[in-house]
Amino acid sequence: MAKDYRAVDRDQQFLLPPSMREWLPAEDPVWLVISLVERLDTSGLHALRKTGGVGRRGYDPDMLLTLLIWGWAHGERSSRTLERLCHRDIAFRVICGGDPPDHATIARFRAQASPVVPALFTQVLAACAQLGMGKVGVVAVDGVKIASNASMSKNRTEKSLVKAREAELAALRDKLAETAREADAEHAANDADDDDDQSVPDELLKSDRLTRIDAALEHVRALNKAAEDKQSTPIDFDALEAKRAGEDAERAEFVAQWKQDWANGSRRGGVPPIEMRIAVAEAGVQKARDRQQAKIDRHAASGLGRPPVPVEDTKRVRDAHDRLAKAHAKTQAWQAKQDAERQKQREYKRRILTNRATGRPHRATTDNLGNITDPQSRPMPLRGGGWVQGYNCQAVTTADGLIIATSVGDGPIDAPTFIPMMGKAVEAAAILAAHRPPGPESGPAQIGTLLADAGYLSEDNITAAGPQRLIATAKSHKLPRDTSKLSPPAGDAPPIEKMTYELATEEGRALYSQRSHIAETPFGHAKHNLRFRRFTSRGIDRAASEFAFHALVNNIHKAITGGHLANA
Repeated sequence: MAKDYRAVDRDQQFLLPPSMREWLPAEDPVWLVISLVERLDTSGLHALRKTGGVGRRGYDPDMLLTLLIWGWAHGERSSRTLERLCHRDIAFRVICGGDPPDHATIARFRAQASPVVPALFTQVLAACAQLGMGKVGVVAVDGVKIASNASMSKNRTEKSLVKAREAELAALRDKLAETAREADAEHAANDADDDDDQSVPDELLKSDRLTRIDAALEHVRALNKAAEDKQSTPIDFDALEAKRAGEDAERAEFVAQWKQDWANGSRRGGVPPIEMRIAVAEAGVQKARDRQQAKIDRHAASGLGRPPVPVEDTKRVRDAHDRLAKAHAKTQAWQAKQDAERQKQREYKRRILTNRATGRPHRATTDNLGNITDPQSRPMPLRGGGWVQGYNCQAVTTADGLIIATSVGDGPIDAPTFIPMMGKAVEAAAILAAHRPPGPESGPAQIGTLLADAGYLSEDNITAAGPQRLIATAKSHKLPRDTSKLSPPAGDAPPIEKMTYELATEEGRALYSQRSHIAETPFGHAKHNLRFRRFTSRGIDRAASEFAFHALVNNIHKAITGGHLANA
């Protein structure tokens, strides 16, 4: 129990230490970030700034860079939020030296520094190598969809973009005519006869929206032209049906094996297959009934104690019935989805065959979309369902969490990015090797194994020149667990068959089991801890620079939290 309340005197006076270095302890991470930025070559940033003219002095680019790094590391990217924190947060006040920049200065610096970010990323990578980081024995590549600074509702087809362009030109003409009428109001009567003959050339009508519409229109026309030029490959329905039959047989074998293991008691945990959930739930109901009936029989034999409740009234039996009802509902929904998918496939086959018979071959769609807000972004499908207007971001990560290569593209498929990302990773490994201090703990100088999931699978990616790689040939739960059911592939076997066997070996399984932790941890940290789910800028170049800046901050964070930078 407290004796009394502490006094809250908001009029008392305090004096902060005269030196800012006494405001925070010497081991505070902000000092490490400041010292690291001081070690970087920021001449590229200084070259973008203009000094020597009239007016007040500008802000130091090193300070602004430190401010952006520290803000990003704490999940703050808004220029207005950073300005507010420079007034309220002691670490941000230390960074700006008590002279906080306004949000417009921060936003302009962010835009101006965009071309210099890749060089800064390389310097931070080299600094991490000097600290002994960057274990490239096992690295992994993965992709993530990040939303652009644009709305899905601003997507338009080519026809809609043409209409939007005409409407924007008409609006600009009306605005220009209104301005002319206001300027020449005293001569309106004399100029009235000339209004019908006056016209403004389109090249003189300019606006930011018109520029973005033109960019989106050019992008969509290029996509549509590529789709029109693409030769339609005839679909082999026999091969597709054979593949589906094989998958159904494999699934039936799995369910039968699961049922056998469950029947003999060797399988106790885990979620049962959807085909077995009703049977498992019914067994649960029967088990609960038998258990309560046994209790009733024991009471009838002894006659001692309070009589048990009837079988169907016990909570255990009621819960079992609830689970059975849910199993029925989920199984029916799954079956309905399966039936709808089969019906869709049959309709698709019928439509294609009808087109072939009538001389109208199936062709790729030419109804692509362009975004007025960010013309270079595209709708991207998400793994869990749904869509996002954004970019496909790729990253190669080392076993110790260092991002060594990044890229940003507008294609939703990962496979075409594998070879370019592998090349960037090899170049980054050379940078790490050149700056890593010699010693027994320095690790390999070249990439040992590059891991990738099934989204990167293609024969070209498997056979391309480069370091050893393991690319999943199926989803993780469908990969073979051992080589007992596989025969060693022949020398002329297809590359995918060889990769499947290699993944099934003990060494292959041990290596590939590291992929999820290495590749996906940085993305989870970015999205959930740093709230980096949307780019703040527009355009693919700015998005690539922003993603590289995130990798730079990630590497600095790893250097600090891992104790490497503190011991430097």
